[in-house]
Parts: sequence; C-alpha cells; structure tokens
Amino acid sequence: MAHITYIEHNGQSTTINLNDGWSLMQGATANGVDGIVGECGGSCACATCHCYMDEARLADLPAPSAGELDMLDNVAAERRPNSRLACQIKATAALEGLVVHLPEMQE
Repeated sequence: MAHITYIEHNGQSTTINLNDGWSLMQGATANGVDGIVGECGGSCACATCHCYMDEARLADLPAPSAGELDMLDNVAAERRPNSRLACQIKATAALEGLVVHLPEMQE
C-alpha cells in the first residue's frame, strides 16, 4: 500500500491509500479525484490520465514504455519531462508519499 497525493490544477489535494497493484488512474477514478478521466479504462490508448509526477521521485517510478511515450505525444495539456500516464504506474510500497499533479485539462 502507498499513500498517494493528487493535487488538482485548482490546488485541491486528495490523499488516497492505494492498494499494491492498482494503477494511479484506478485510484483516482475510484475515489472521485477530478482531473483524471481515464476514457480507455487504463489500456494506454487515450492519454486522458496525463499527470505530472513529483520530479524528486522520478527515479522511483518504472521507466515509461514505448507505447506510453507515444501516447504522451497526444496529451491535451503541456507535455513536460515529468509527464506520465497514471494508468501505467502501479502502486507499490516504494511509492509511499508520491505527489501527483494534475493538468488543467485532459481533453
């Protein structure tokens, strides 16, 4: 389990205790966090779960796949070096305390 904090574009913060194996997208959508849509249900096919990871924690995350990098070319908000798709990151104890910033728009 890991406590993940989602910070919406308007500054609202929500911390969720996410079970191991759940994606950051699943945790957000199951707990009503605004700012993550997840239209494709987590299959890395829509880019509507784009988020900005805490830069200090990037090394704790698995490397993005080629498919994720391709989908990041289609995000609605600005793509940054710390941009990731929340559907591609699974919660583990190593992510305890991770902060995820959500962009202004997904579509």
